[in-house]
Order: sequence, then C-alpha cells, then structure tokens
Amino acid sequence: MLILLPIILYLFLMLGVAWKVNKIKNSGSVDFMEEYFIGSRNMGGFVLAMTIIATYIGASSFIGGPGVAYKLGLGWVLLACIQTPTAFLTLGILGKRLAIISRKIGGLTITDLLRARYKNDIVVILGSVIMLVFFIGTVVANFVGGARLFESVTGLPYIVGLVIFSFVIITYTTIGGFRAVALTDAIQGGVMLIASGILFFTLLKNGGGMENIMRTIEQTNPALLTPDSGGAIAKPFILSFWMLVGVAILGLPATSVRCMGFKDSKSMHNAMIIGTSVVGILMLIMHLIGVMGVAILPGITIGDKIIPTLAISKLHPILAGVFIGGPLAAIMSTVDSFLILSSATIVKDLYINYINPNPGDKKIKKLSLFTSLFIGVIVFLLSLDPPELLVWINLFALAGQEAAFFCPIIMGLYWKRANALGAISSMIFGVASYIYFSVFKISFSGLHQIVPVIAMSLLVFILGSFLGEKPDDETIDIFFNL
Repeated sequence: MLILLPIILYLFLMLGVAWKVNKIKNSGSVDFMEEYFIGSRNMGGFVLAMTIIATYIGASSFIGGPGVAYKLGLGWVLLACIQTPTAFLTLGILGKRLAIISRKIGGLTITDLLRARYKNDIVVILGSVIMLVFFIGTVVANFVGGARLFESVTGLPYIVGLVIFSFVIITYTTIGGFRAVALTDAIQGGVMLIASGILFFTLLKNGGGMENIMRTIEQTNPALLTPDSGGAIAKPFILSFWMLVGVAILGLPATSVRCMGFKDSKSMHNAMIIGTSVVGILMLIMHLIGVMGVAILPGITIGDKIIPTLAISKLHPILAGVFIGGPLAAIMSTVDSFLILSSATIVKDLYINYINPNPGDKKIKKLSLFTSLFIGVIVFLLSLDPPELLVWINLFALAGQEAAFFCPIIMGLYWKRANALGAISSMIFGVASYIYFSVFKISFSGLHQIVPVIAMSLLVFILGSFLGEKPDDETIDIFFNL
C-alpha cells in the first residue's frame, strides 16, 4: 500500500490536469482543432523541451534499455547516450522552419505539411496509414510496459495493471487534448529526473561506490565493461545507432510536430538547452542503473524486470512508489502523444480532407474525442497478449517511421526540387525494404537495417524528384521565402 500511494496520487494528478485543461478547450474562446491538436501554439521553452523528451523517452528507455544494459554492460550505455542530442537536432534543424511554415499554411500535423509541400492525395493517405500502423506498434509496446511495471510492483495480475493504466491515460488524453498532453509531459519529465536520481544514488550507496561496483562486475564478467561487450555488440551496429537514434529521429512525426507548437524563438532556444541536458542525464543514469544491477542484484533472467526489481528491493516503499512514477511517466507521456497524433491523423488528415470537408464544430469535437477513445481501446485489446522484450518492438516501430518520413520531411523542407513522385517512391520503398530486411534478418556488414534503408530511400527520392514535375511557384514561396 505504501508503494501504491504515490502512484495513485500521481495518476489522480494527471486526471486533474486534463480536467482543468478541458475547461480551456471548451471555453469557446479558442479554435477547437488548433487547441486540441497543437495546444494553440503556445508552448514555452520548458514545456516544449519536456514534451519532446517525454514523447521520445518511453518504456524502452526506462525499462527495456536498462534491461539490455544489465545483459550487455557499458557497451549498451554508450549506445543509449547517442540519443542525447534528440531535442537539439529536432529543434535546431526543424524547429524554426516548421514553426513558420505551419503558421503560413495553418498546419496542425506533419501530414498537413506533406499535403502543402507535395500537393498529392497519395502522399497524404499513404503517410497517414503508415503513421497509424507504426504509432499503434509504439503504443502497444508502452501499454505493455506500463502494465508489466504495475504487475511487478504491486503483485497484482497483469490485466489489472493494464486496465488501470489504460483507463487513466485514455481518459486524460481524450478529454484534455494536446495541451493536457504537453502539460502532463512537463510534469512527467520532472518525475523522471527525480525518480532516476533517487534509484541511482541509492544503488551507488548500496554498492559501496561506483569503483567498488565496477570491480564486482569485472570479477563476474569483465566483457561487460568493454565498449563492444566482449564482441556481443558489433562495431558496425554501434555506428548504426548514430543513424537510428541520432540523425534519423528528424523523421519522427511525434517529435517533429512539437516544432509547430512553441510560441517564439526564445522558447525554442531554451528548449534546445534544457532538452539536451535532461536527455543526457536520463539516458546515462537509467542505463548505468541497469549495469550496476549486475553487481547489486545478480541472477535476474528477464531484462524487463530488472528496474522494478531493483526499486522494490533497494528503496523504502514510499520512495519505490515515487521511483515507479518515473517509468510510468515515461510510458504515459509517450502513449498520450501517439494517441493524440493518431486522432489528428484520422480526423484532420483523412475525415475532413476526404470524407466531410465542412463538418460543424460540435461534430469535430465529438469525432475527435471518440477517435482518441476508440484508438485507446484498440491498443488496449492488442496489449492483452504481451510480447517479450519491449526495447526491440519499440526500435522496430521507431525505425519504421524513420524509413517512411525522414526523406519527405527533410528534403521537402530543404530541397526545392523535391516533389510528390520522390516522396511517394521513398515512402513505399523505405517501409517495404525495412520490413523485408527486418523479417528476413538481412544485414549489410553488421549495420542496423535503417542505415541502408535511409541511404537507398534517399537515392530513390532524388531519382523520383528528377523524373517528376517541378513544384509550382506558390509552393516554393511558402516553403523557401521565410
């Protein structure tokens, strides 16, 4: 009960934020769609940084990643820390351009950007379908992570945790929209920092200091202290991570859309500093905790259980409850972002554009709320039969989005010759080749599949753009005369 108390208070806080935000959304003084899907473009620096971080950092970073670090050692910590410049790259390369262009075109989603840039229905529909498929994969992985965490901490059945976790997150996302998601993300980012710090320093004290912990690991398995984990992590695979969780994150719709929602340049610059610092601290601490567990609590066979097991066994029950709020925050903040984006894709990008171009405000409100709820229920049902290791599911969904959207987003923003044929070709080729390489485990010199996929998709995009028609002057003016 002492462990549950902080968790219950935390969940009620999230619902309270959504209830408060719901009043703003229904006040009549704001545009419903702009408020529900992009928070009226009013995010400050701290909230912007935290919502990018919290959207990106999910179950794999707080549960799956440390579980892999427990098995592979410091080599995996090195890979995890490649994610440090996530916010810096996203905002530095995409931030200002996306903010200006989205205001010009009245865009609320990444699909709005693709529609305005390529003026092609196939690009819009294809992009929307691909988003939904990979979004659902990501959300399922995080739903499972939240339920497993609850199961490990409380001893209650998996299904009980899944029901409670699903109810809270679907409720506050459905009624609160983007602003509730952004505000809860900011709170959750703070919880993640506090929680990871509590467990890290507790384990450090428990293990007699970092030097003593590393000596114990060296006696147990010295390969865990090498950059490649004694050959378990191939060097080309290490280099691949600079693409997978480095440069290619610019193709993630869930983080890119945040660039449409900040209020001014000062907010963006502050977010770049705050976001880079927080991601670096979280990645280092959480994955180091996984490695430290080898010395402090050896013999755990299921990687995903190392973090909750360490928290329960080494922390006071109330502190354990506070710590569990960290992974819960990471999971919830990822799930809520993908739920709201999925709703925006269906309502804004598909329904309004292709089914009913002029729906009334009441109909838009009802449809948006119903869609968020419906997607949440679908994901809940898919999570009833949980998969094994979350980190690999999450990486698959992550790379799938990058394969589809990296070229259309980046080339569309920075290359005048980019056109619809190039975008369609690279999206189809990117996703198809990535799935083919992954299913049949085809590797190129030990590289992760995303590296050759991005390289070949880029060539296909360039070829398609030269074969297709040049963009019209109006499009060039909107995207390049900023």
